[in-house]
Amino acid sequence: MTARLPVLVLAGPTGAGKSDWALRLAAKAPVEIVSVDSALVYRGLDIGTAKPSREVRASIPHHLIDICDPSESYSAGRFVSDALEVIRDIHGRRRVPLLVGGTMLYLRALLTGLAPLPPAMPALRQAIDARAAREGWPALHRELARLDPEAAERIAPNDAQRIQRALEVCQGTGRPISVLQRQTSAPLVDYPRCYWILAPDNRAVLHERLARRFANMMAAGFLEEVAALHRRGDLTARHPAMRAVGYRQLWAHLCGEYGLDEAVRRAVAATRQLARRQLTWLRGEAEASWIDPDSGEAELSWNKDICQKLAGVGL
Repeated sequence: MTARLPVLVLAGPTGAGKSDWALRLAAKAPVEIVSVDSALVYRGLDIGTAKPSREVRASIPHHLIDICDPSESYSAGRFVSDALEVIRDIHGRRRVPLLVGGTMLYLRALLTGLAPLPPAMPALRQAIDARAAREGWPALHRELARLDPEAAERIAPNDAQRIQRALEVCQGTGRPISVLQRQTSAPLVDYPRCYWILAPDNRAVLHERLARRFANMMAAGFLEEVAALHRRGDLTARHPAMRAVGYRQLWAHLCGEYGLDEAVRRAVAATRQLARRQLTWLRGEAEASWIDPDSGEAELSWNKDICQKLAGVGL
Protein backbone atom coordinates (compact mmCIF):
# COMPACT_ATOMS: atom_id res chain seq x y z
CA MET A 1 0.00 0.00 0.00
CA THR A 2 1.36 3.43 -1.00
CA ALA A 3 2.06 5.73 1.92
CA ARG A 4 -0.19 8.75 2.09
CA LEU A 5 1.62 11.95 1.13
CA PRO A 6 2.11 14.47 3.95
CA VAL A 7 0.90 18.00 4.51
CA LEU A 8 3.61 20.48 5.51
CA VAL A 9 2.79 23.53 7.63
CA LEU A 10 4.96 26.62 8.14
CA ALA A 11 3.29 29.12 10.47
CA GLY A 12 4.59 32.08 12.41
CA PRO A 13 4.07 35.75 13.16
CA THR A 14 3.90 38.31 10.41
CA GLY A 15 7.33 39.42 9.23
CA ALA A 16 9.15 36.26 10.33
CA GLY A 17 10.22 35.34 6.79
CA LYS A 18 7.82 32.44 6.10
CA SER A 19 7.21 33.30 2.45
CA ASP A 20 10.92 33.55 1.62
CA TRP A 21 11.61 30.21 3.29
CA ALA A 22 8.72 28.62 1.41
CA LEU A 23 9.90 29.95 -1.95
CA ARG A 24 13.44 28.71 -1.45
CA LEU A 25 12.16 25.27 -0.43
CA ALA A 26 9.82 25.12 -3.43
CA ALA A 27 12.78 25.78 -5.72
CA LYS A 28 14.34 22.50 -4.53
CA ALA A 29 11.49 20.23 -3.45
CA PRO A 30 8.23 19.00 -5.08
CA VAL A 31 5.99 21.26 -3.01
CA GLU A 32 3.24 23.73 -3.87
CA ILE A 33 2.48 26.68 -1.59
CA VAL A 34 -0.99 27.04 -0.07
CA SER A 35 -1.56 30.47 1.47
CA VAL A 36 -3.07 30.61 4.96
CA ASP A 37 -3.66 34.36 4.95
CA SER A 38 -7.02 36.09 5.23
CA ALA A 39 -5.79 39.16 3.30
CA LEU A 40 -4.02 37.41 0.40
CA VAL A 41 -7.34 35.99 -0.80
CA TYR A 42 -8.35 39.50 -1.98
CA ARG A 43 -7.53 40.84 -5.41
CA GLY A 44 -6.00 44.32 -5.35
CA LEU A 45 -4.50 43.93 -1.87
CA ASP A 46 -0.94 43.46 -3.06
CA ILE A 47 1.63 45.80 -1.54
CA GLY A 48 0.20 45.88 1.97
CA THR A 49 -0.04 42.09 2.14
CA ALA A 50 3.46 41.45 0.74
CA LYS A 51 1.74 39.31 -1.88
CA PRO A 52 4.12 37.26 -4.06
CA SER A 53 4.43 38.83 -7.51
CA ARG A 54 2.69 37.36 -10.54
CA GLU A 55 6.11 36.37 -11.89
CA VAL A 56 6.91 34.40 -8.73
CA ARG A 57 3.50 32.73 -8.78
CA ALA A 58 3.99 31.84 -12.43
CA SER A 59 7.22 30.01 -11.64
CA ILE A 60 6.21 28.42 -8.31
CA PRO A 61 2.62 27.20 -7.81
CA HIS A 62 0.64 29.17 -5.20
CA HIS A 63 -2.93 28.57 -4.12
CA LEU A 64 -5.72 30.55 -2.38
CA ILE A 65 -4.38 33.92 -3.51
CA ASP A 66 -6.51 36.45 -5.44
CA ILE A 67 -9.67 34.34 -5.20
CA CYS A 68 -12.03 37.08 -3.88
CA ASP A 69 -13.03 40.63 -4.66
CA PRO A 70 -12.47 42.99 -1.69
CA SER A 71 -16.22 43.54 -1.50
CA GLU A 72 -16.71 39.87 -0.55
CA SER A 73 -16.40 38.21 2.84
CA TYR A 74 -14.22 35.14 3.19
CA SER A 75 -14.65 32.82 6.16
CA ALA A 76 -12.73 30.13 7.99
CA GLY A 77 -15.33 27.63 6.82
CA ARG A 78 -14.79 28.55 3.19
CA PHE A 79 -11.03 28.39 3.71
CA VAL A 80 -11.25 24.83 5.06
CA SER A 81 -13.34 23.72 2.08
CA ASP A 82 -11.03 25.44 -0.43
CA ALA A 83 -7.85 24.21 1.26
CA LEU A 84 -9.01 20.59 1.39
CA GLU A 85 -9.82 20.68 -2.32
CA VAL A 86 -6.41 22.19 -3.12
CA ILE A 87 -4.60 19.64 -0.93
CA ARG A 88 -6.31 16.76 -2.70
CA ASP A 89 -5.43 18.24 -6.10
CA ILE A 90 -1.77 18.71 -5.14
CA HIS A 91 -1.50 15.17 -3.81
CA GLY A 92 -3.13 13.97 -7.04
CA ARG A 93 -0.15 15.44 -8.90
CA ARG A 94 2.23 13.53 -6.59
CA ARG A 95 3.37 16.75 -5.00
CA VAL A 96 3.15 18.00 -1.42
CA PRO A 97 1.22 21.02 -0.10
CA LEU A 98 3.10 23.49 2.07
CA LEU A 99 0.64 25.57 4.08
CA VAL A 100 2.20 28.97 4.75
CA GLY A 101 0.77 31.86 6.71
CA GLY A 102 -0.24 33.47 9.95
CA THR A 103 -4.05 33.60 9.98
CA MET A 104 -4.29 31.33 12.97
CA LEU A 105 -8.09 31.03 12.92
CA TYR A 106 -7.88 29.52 9.44
CA LEU A 107 -5.01 27.23 10.33
CA ARG A 108 -6.65 26.04 13.54
CA ALA A 109 -9.91 25.39 11.66
CA LEU A 110 -8.03 23.21 9.17
CA LEU A 111 -5.88 21.38 11.71
CA THR A 112 -8.44 20.84 14.47
CA GLY A 113 -11.78 21.56 12.82
CA LEU A 114 -14.55 24.11 12.88
CA ALA A 115 -16.82 24.25 15.88
CA PRO A 116 -20.53 23.47 15.49
CA LEU A 117 -21.42 27.07 16.25
CA PRO A 118 -25.01 28.32 16.29
CA PRO A 119 -26.36 30.38 13.36
CA ALA A 120 -26.48 34.16 13.54
CA MET A 121 -28.94 35.64 16.02
CA PRO A 122 -30.04 38.93 14.39
CA ALA A 123 -31.73 40.50 17.43
CA LEU A 124 -28.77 39.80 19.70
CA ARG A 125 -26.33 40.94 17.02
CA GLN A 126 -28.19 44.25 16.65
CA ALA A 127 -28.11 44.77 20.42
CA ILE A 128 -24.33 44.18 20.47
CA ASP A 129 -23.87 46.61 17.56
CA ALA A 130 -25.97 49.24 19.37
CA ARG A 131 -23.81 48.88 22.48
CA ALA A 132 -20.67 49.17 20.38
CA ALA A 133 -21.98 52.39 18.84
CA ARG A 134 -22.43 53.82 22.34
CA GLU A 135 -19.42 52.38 24.15
CA GLY A 136 -16.93 51.42 21.43
CA TRP A 137 -15.62 47.98 20.47
CA PRO A 138 -12.69 48.09 22.96
CA ALA A 139 -15.26 48.23 25.79
CA LEU A 140 -17.02 45.17 24.42
CA HIS A 141 -13.65 43.48 24.04
CA ARG A 142 -13.08 44.04 27.77
CA GLU A 143 -16.42 42.39 28.46
CA LEU A 144 -15.43 39.46 26.26
CA ALA A 145 -12.18 39.18 28.25
CA ARG A 146 -14.28 38.60 31.36
CA LEU A 147 -16.62 36.10 29.69
CA ASP A 148 -14.13 34.25 27.51
CA PRO A 149 -10.49 35.20 28.23
CA GLU A 150 -9.14 32.64 25.77
CA ALA A 151 -11.11 34.09 22.85
CA ALA A 152 -10.36 37.69 23.84
CA GLU A 153 -6.63 36.98 23.87
CA ARG A 154 -6.81 36.01 20.18
CA ILE A 155 -9.04 38.91 19.07
CA ALA A 156 -7.93 42.51 18.59
CA PRO A 157 -9.81 45.14 20.64
CA ASN A 158 -11.10 46.76 17.43
CA ASP A 159 -11.96 43.58 15.50
CA ALA A 160 -15.69 44.30 15.40
CA GLN A 161 -16.72 41.20 13.45
CA ARG A 162 -15.01 38.68 15.71
CA ILE A 163 -15.88 40.45 18.96
CA GLN A 164 -19.51 40.58 17.85
CA ARG A 165 -19.56 36.88 16.99
CA ALA A 166 -17.83 35.78 20.20
CA LEU A 167 -20.23 37.80 22.36
CA GLU A 168 -23.21 36.64 20.32
CA VAL A 169 -22.30 32.98 20.83
CA CYS A 170 -21.48 33.44 24.51
CA GLN A 171 -24.65 35.38 25.30
CA GLY A 172 -26.88 33.31 23.04
CA THR A 173 -25.72 29.86 24.17
CA GLY A 174 -24.33 30.51 27.62
CA ARG A 175 -21.05 28.87 26.57
CA PRO A 176 -17.76 30.50 25.55
CA ILE A 177 -16.97 30.30 21.84
CA SER A 178 -13.46 29.03 22.71
CA VAL A 179 -15.00 25.96 24.39
CA LEU A 180 -17.26 25.22 21.43
CA GLN A 181 -14.34 25.61 19.03
CA ARG A 182 -12.51 22.76 20.73
CA GLN A 183 -15.43 20.34 20.37
CA THR A 184 -15.00 19.28 16.79
CA SER A 185 -13.19 16.88 14.47
CA ALA A 186 -10.04 17.63 12.51
CA PRO A 187 -10.31 17.85 8.69
CA LEU A 188 -6.68 16.74 8.27
CA VAL A 189 -6.83 13.92 10.81
CA ASP A 190 -5.99 11.25 8.19
CA TYR A 191 -2.99 13.07 6.73
CA PRO A 192 0.55 12.78 8.08
CA ARG A 193 1.66 16.29 9.04
CA CYS A 194 4.90 18.13 9.66
CA TYR A 195 4.38 21.45 11.42
CA TRP A 196 6.92 24.20 12.08
CA ILE A 197 6.65 27.65 13.61
CA LEU A 198 9.09 30.25 12.32
CA ALA A 199 9.63 32.95 14.96
CA PRO A 200 12.68 35.02 15.93
CA ASP A 201 13.72 34.48 19.54
CA ASN A 202 14.61 38.17 19.77
CA ARG A 203 11.31 40.06 19.64
CA ALA A 204 13.11 43.40 19.24
CA VAL A 205 14.55 42.11 15.97
CA LEU A 206 11.07 41.18 14.79
CA HIS A 207 9.70 44.62 15.71
CA GLU A 208 12.51 46.35 13.86
CA ARG A 209 11.87 44.14 10.83
CA LEU A 210 8.17 44.99 10.87
CA ALA A 211 8.83 48.74 10.97
CA ARG A 212 11.33 48.47 8.12
CA ARG A 213 8.95 46.34 6.06
CA PHE A 214 6.12 48.86 6.47
CA ALA A 215 8.42 51.70 5.41
CA ASN A 216 9.32 49.71 2.31
CA MET A 217 5.63 49.13 1.57
CA MET A 218 4.95 52.86 1.79
CA ALA A 219 7.86 53.56 -0.56
CA ALA A 220 6.47 50.98 -2.99
CA GLY A 221 3.11 52.77 -3.23
CA PHE A 222 0.98 51.29 -0.44
CA LEU A 223 -0.93 54.55 0.09
CA GLU A 224 -1.75 54.75 -3.62
CA GLU A 225 -2.98 51.15 -3.51
CA VAL A 226 -5.39 51.94 -0.68
CA ALA A 227 -6.46 55.17 -2.40
CA ALA A 228 -7.40 53.19 -5.51
CA LEU A 229 -9.55 50.88 -3.39
CA HIS A 230 -11.10 53.92 -1.69
CA ARG A 231 -12.01 55.44 -5.08
CA ARG A 232 -14.01 52.36 -6.07
CA GLY A 233 -16.92 53.66 -4.01
CA ASP A 234 -18.33 50.25 -3.08
CA LEU A 235 -15.99 49.56 -0.14
CA THR A 236 -16.24 50.80 3.44
CA ALA A 237 -14.23 50.43 6.63
CA ARG A 238 -16.63 47.63 7.61
CA HIS A 239 -15.57 45.31 4.78
CA PRO A 240 -13.24 42.55 6.08
CA ALA A 241 -10.65 43.34 3.38
CA MET A 242 -10.40 46.94 4.57
CA ARG A 243 -9.96 45.87 8.18
CA ALA A 244 -6.63 44.20 7.39
CA VAL A 245 -3.70 45.68 9.31
CA GLY A 246 -2.23 48.62 7.43
CA TYR A 247 -5.24 48.97 5.15
CA ARG A 248 -7.46 49.93 8.08
CA GLN A 249 -5.16 52.74 9.22
CA LEU A 250 -4.50 54.17 5.74
CA TRP A 251 -8.22 53.98 4.97
CA ALA A 252 -8.97 56.03 8.08
CA HIS A 253 -6.36 58.59 6.97
CA LEU A 254 -8.03 58.88 3.56
CA CYS A 255 -11.35 59.41 5.33
CA GLY A 256 -9.81 62.37 7.18
CA GLU A 257 -9.66 60.79 10.64
CA TYR A 258 -5.96 61.59 11.15
CA GLY A 259 -2.82 62.57 9.28
CA LEU A 260 -0.51 60.29 7.33
CA ASP A 261 2.24 60.21 9.96
CA GLU A 262 -0.28 59.13 12.58
CA ALA A 263 -1.69 56.50 10.21
CA VAL A 264 1.80 55.05 9.70
CA ARG A 265 2.47 55.08 13.44
CA ARG A 266 -0.80 53.29 14.14
CA ALA A 267 -0.23 50.78 11.35
CA VAL A 268 3.21 49.81 12.64
CA ALA A 269 1.84 49.51 16.18
CA ALA A 270 -1.06 47.38 14.94
CA THR A 271 1.35 45.13 13.03
CA ARG A 272 3.36 44.55 16.20
CA GLN A 273 0.17 43.82 18.12
CA LEU A 274 -0.84 41.32 15.43
CA ALA A 275 2.52 39.57 15.76
CA ARG A 276 2.05 39.35 19.54
CA ARG A 277 -1.42 37.83 19.16
CA GLN A 278 -0.11 35.33 16.62
CA LEU A 279 2.70 34.31 18.97
CA THR A 280 0.26 33.93 21.86
CA TRP A 281 -1.88 31.61 19.76
CA LEU A 282 1.10 29.68 18.45
CA ARG A 283 2.39 28.93 21.94
CA GLY A 284 -0.58 26.60 22.31
CA GLU A 285 0.40 24.56 19.25
CA ALA A 286 1.92 21.51 20.95
CA GLU A 287 2.32 19.65 17.66
CA ALA A 288 4.70 22.19 16.12
CA SER A 289 8.49 22.53 16.21
CA TRP A 290 9.84 26.06 16.69
CA ILE A 291 12.60 27.49 14.51
CA ASP A 292 14.47 30.76 15.01
CA PRO A 293 15.12 32.04 11.45
CA ASP A 294 18.16 33.97 12.71
CA SER A 295 19.82 30.91 14.23
CA GLY A 296 22.88 29.81 12.27
CA GLU A 297 22.01 27.44 9.45
CA ALA A 298 18.42 26.82 10.57
CA GLU A 299 16.96 27.23 7.10
CA LEU A 300 19.52 24.98 5.44
CA SER A 301 18.82 22.26 8.02
CA TRP A 302 15.03 22.63 7.62
CA ASN A 303 15.32 22.48 3.86
CA LYS A 304 17.52 19.39 3.98
CA ASP A 305 15.22 17.60 6.46
CA ILE A 306 12.16 18.15 4.27
CA CYS A 307 13.91 16.97 1.13
CA GLN A 308 14.93 13.80 2.99
CA LYS A 309 11.36 13.25 4.26
CA LEU A 310 9.93 13.59 0.78
CA ALA A 311 12.57 11.29 -0.69
CA GLY A 312 11.45 8.75 1.92
CA VAL A 313 7.95 8.68 0.40
CA GLY A 314 9.24 8.40 -3.15
CA LEU A 315 9.27 12.06 -4.18
